[in-house]
Amino acid sequence: MKNSRLTLMIFIALILGILVGWLFPSVGMKMQPLATVFLNMIKMIIAPLLFSVLVTGIAGHGNVRSLGRLGIKTIIYFEVVTTVALFIGLFAGHFFQPGVGFDISYSNEMMSTVQGMAKTDMGGSTWDIISNIFVHAFPTSIIEAMAKGDLLQIAVFAIFFAIAVCAIGQKAKPVLDVLHSTADIMFKFTELVMAFAPMGVFGAIAHTIAVNGLGIMISYAKIIFALYCSLLIFLVVVLTLVCKICHVSFLGLISALKEPALLAFTTATSEAALPKAMKIMEEFGVPKNIVGFVMPTGYTFNMDGSTLYLSMAVLFATQICGINLSLQEQITIMLVLMVTSKGIAGIPRVTLVILAGVLTSFNYPLIGVAILLGIDQFLDMGRTTVNLIGNCVATVAVAYWENEFDYARMKRYIGMKPHKIRFMGYLRYKYLLKKRAEKSSREAS
Repeated sequence: MKNSRLTLMIFIALILGILVGWLFPSVGMKMQPLATVFLNMIKMIIAPLLFSVLVTGIAGHGNVRSLGRLGIKTIIYFEVVTTVALFIGLFAGHFFQPGVGFDISYSNEMMSTVQGMAKTDMGGSTWDIISNIFVHAFPTSIIEAMAKGDLLQIAVFAIFFAIAVCAIGQKAKPVLDVLHSTADIMFKFTELVMAFAPMGVFGAIAHTIAVNGLGIMISYAKIIFALYCSLLIFLVVVLTLVCKICHVSFLGLISALKEPALLAFTTATSEAALPKAMKIMEEFGVPKNIVGFVMPTGYTFNMDGSTLYLSMAVLFATQICGINLSLQEQITIMLVLMVTSKGIAGIPRVTLVILAGVLTSFNYPLIGVAILLGIDQFLDMGRTTVNLIGNCVATVAVAYWENEFDYARMKRYIGMKPHKIRFMGYLRYKYLLKKRAEKSSREAS
């Protein structure tokens, strides 16, 4: 099935899901199994794919020194971009003021759910949140981590495993060969599973609309509008700028990612789109070893959309209670979120859990979290999509930083003619060809 055809079918499923959930809510309520089955099919791919790709991606650098350089660059990029996302969310919260004049009605059931979130292992004091995230990252059993689908723990184990593989050298080659084959098999597996994507999208959207109704989007229009505007600003300003620096067409990248982005939006989960997005980034021009390292780690540490949402949500939660945060309080909260927003993947409603924990640690009311709970699915759709695109842009940035981005491959993938390549990008492409030729000559001699 061609990508364009599958994208069209997913879009049609989205429209049909909205109509069925809106016009026939009793039918839409029964469509949840379609989404659940599809997401379960995706989840059974993720653990072996993430482990095999991450290990082969890290080990593909050949030595620990090269890996260390790549890791430092990746972490620097993640930290800078997520910090920018935090401040964009903070700015948007002040500009739109989504919590000012908001009706703070909520159900007792929602409030009890939120109070339970604040008491989870992720909640408590600020230090408790940070320390629990750190402790949680290290698995007691990789089998248990894979069984639970805990991506952060899988990623940590895979990183240590890959470092050990690099240290052993040639003795580990049979293991690497097996993992390379495993990764290829899982990508083919993904292609088979994607044939069921339209049904999963239809079921997810129909059920979401049937449960919440379109009316809830009108009632919460201010916060939904504020979040989506700020996410759009982040995409247009920050990620476009990163692509421009890398001499890569942002629109071309978005066009390439339309299928996984649409899948991430409709299902509100990055897991559904991750395998397809990784494959696309390889075809787009990013080396396999960089995709294999950056995207899995970014999936757990570079949640741009979720990070932006957290800073806005804190302001929303305080605004509806009439609390005016001082500059010092805002800076303190941003510093806490810079840490707590890392490693937030793999836990249900994790963004709301982190939000509840942060508000509790600063002794702020949890009413705002109870209100956001009712529309979290709609908010999650937007931030998940930005998370996905942000991680794809991260692979481009790191590949550019390493002088390994293949501009010719990008040109072929997006169907550009040579004269349509950005001038600076074309010059860089010619420069890289020259450097590679010189390197090959030195190695041959």
